[in-house]
Parts: sequence; C-alpha cells; structure tokens
Amino acid sequence: MPDLLSHGGGPADARCVSCGAVAVGPCARCRNPVCGDCCVLTSGGNTTFAICLKCERRGGSSLSAGWWHVLGWFAKPILGLLVALIVLYLLFGDRVGR
Repeated sequence: MPDLLSHGGGPADARCVSCGAVAVGPCARCRNPVCGDCCVLTSGGNTTFAICLKCERRGGSSLSAGWWHVLGWFAKPILGLLVALIVLYLLFGDRVGR
C-alpha cells in the first residue's frame, strides 16, 4: 500500500534552534522551534506564550510591541481619513453652507 507511511517514515521532529534538543513549540515572536529549557514563558492576554532566549534578550518577554503594531493598523487609516477631511474642509469649506 503506497499511501501508508512505514515505521519511521514520518516527518522528523523539530529541533530547538539554540541547543538542538527536541522542540516543544515555536517562539511567539520569531516562530523558530524552541525546547522547554531555551524559552521564557510570558502571558499575553488570556494565553501564556513561549519566547526564545534570543528574542527575550532583544526585547524582553513582553508582547506589547506586537499589540502596538496592531493598534497602528487601525490608527493610520483613521489619521489618513482625518487629514483628508481637514484638507477638503480647507479647500471647499467656504462653499458648504451656500
């Protein structure tokens, strides 16, 4: 039966990028596989995330930078629309009430 995998023919276990041990999951920032000894646990909202030691040294164990990025996705279009509204008002504001 060619559709079945033979014993040991499955995908290889992911290895930790820091020490080479069997990884337990990806880093929440860089998505590289990490083991339990090479990560720091941080809470982000209702869930606990694992961050690799490299990412923890670069920016701490907080995920607030990601939330600021999401907030920017909402704020930039709103600010752009506000600027467009102000420009239109300055160009055509005297003609509105007539």
